[in-house]
Amino acid sequence: MFLTAEEEAILAGEEGQTRQQLMEILVAMGKVFEAEKMVPIRSAQVSGASYKTIGRWGLEWLSSLDAKATVPAILNPVGMDRIRWREMQIDPVFAKNQFDVIAAYERLGIRLSCTCTPYYLTISEYGDHLAWSESSAVAYANSVIGARTNREGGPSALAAAILGRTPAYGLHLVENRSPVLTILVEDAPGEVDESWYGALGYLAGKIAGNRVPVFTGIRPSRDQLKNLGAAMAATGATALYHVQDITPEARVFHYDASSLENVTITADEVTGVYTTADPDAIAIGCPHCSDEELTRIAEKLQGCRVKKPLYIFAARDVITRSAEAVHIIEKSGAWVFADTCMVVSPALEQYKTIMVSSGKALAYVPNMCGARSLLGSLDTCIAAACR
Repeated sequence: MFLTAEEEAILAGEEGQTRQQLMEILVAMGKVFEAEKMVPIRSAQVSGASYKTIGRWGLEWLSSLDAKATVPAILNPVGMDRIRWREMQIDPVFAKNQFDVIAAYERLGIRLSCTCTPYYLTISEYGDHLAWSESSAVAYANSVIGARTNREGGPSALAAAILGRTPAYGLHLVENRSPVLTILVEDAPGEVDESWYGALGYLAGKIAGNRVPVFTGIRPSRDQLKNLGAAMAATGATALYHVQDITPEARVFHYDASSLENVTITADEVTGVYTTADPDAIAIGCPHCSDEELTRIAEKLQGCRVKKPLYIFAARDVITRSAEAVHIIEKSGAWVFADTCMVVSPALEQYKTIMVSSGKALAYVPNMCGARSLLGSLDTCIAAACR
C-alpha cells in the first residue's frame, strides 16, 4: 500500500506513540483488504462507547491513548443517559465506569453527542469519504446520502478520527457500489409507518448478506429508509442498498436488472414478521428517533397515560429541538432518554419481553438484553403501553 511521506513518518513513530499505534491499525487493515492508498475523510463516528460492550479492557486501552481527533467525530450511544441515569435505575458502579469511558473519549477530542444518527446533527454530502462505525449509520450514509464509508470497527474508526484518513477499499471505491441483487417488493402498501420498513429490512438482510441490493416496488421516506437499512445491517451485513427512483445512486449506476439475481418479498411475508403478545416494556428509537418521529409519538400519546414502561430514545440535540413533543410524551408517563438506547443499556435487562418498532431492535434485543423481542407498529406499541 502506498503511503505518503506524512503517513510514513507517523508509522515510524515521529508523531508520537499513539498516532503510530493507530496508523499501524489502519495500515494492517489496508493490507488485509488490499487498499492501494489512504483517503482523507470528512468525519468519523466512533462505536465502542458503552461500558456494557467494551468493558474494563476497552476502557484501559482508551485511557492509554494520547492524541486528538483531527476531523469532526461523534460518539456512538453509551450505556445510559448521562444526566438522567438514576431514572434509568443504572447501577452506580456501572455509571462510574461509563463516565470514565466518556471522559476518555472526550480527552481524545470526540464529540459527545452519543448517537447512532449523526446525520441529524452534522452535514455529510454526496461523495464525502467518512469513517463511520455504527451499522445503521453506515447504511444511511452510503445509501440515503450517497457518502462513502465502510462499516468500521470501533478502533479503526477512532484511528481514522485521529489521523483524518482511512484505507481506500470496499465502499470507498465506486466499482464496489453497483447493485448485484434486485429485491422486488410485491404489493407494498402505500401508507405504512417506519416499522413496516424495519420488517422488510429484517427479511431482506438475511437474503442480501453483505451484497449490494437494489429495491423495486417501494417508495420510502427518509425515516423509512433509515429503518430499512438498520434492519438489513442487523440481520445481514448490508452497508449499502439502492431504491429505484429514490436513493441518489440508483440513478447513477446503469445496470441490466435482468442480469442480476432477482428475489421477491411479498407484503404478506413482511406482515408475518410482526408478532402479537403482551410485553413487559416497550422501547422505540433504535436507531434514534428523528424530530418527525418524536412529533408523531407525541400526537399518539396526547391525553393518554401509559401503564407499562415506555422508553423513547433520541439524540440529545434532537430532544432539545423537539422540546414541545418531548413534554407531551413525558406527560403521559413515558421516558425520553438521550445518549443511549435499548440495545447498549443495561436498563432494559430487567424485562423478559420487549416490544419494539424496529427491525434492528427485533434482531438485537434477544442477545443484547436477554429478552424476547416483539415487533409492533407504532400504533401497536403505543396501545401496548397504554392498556
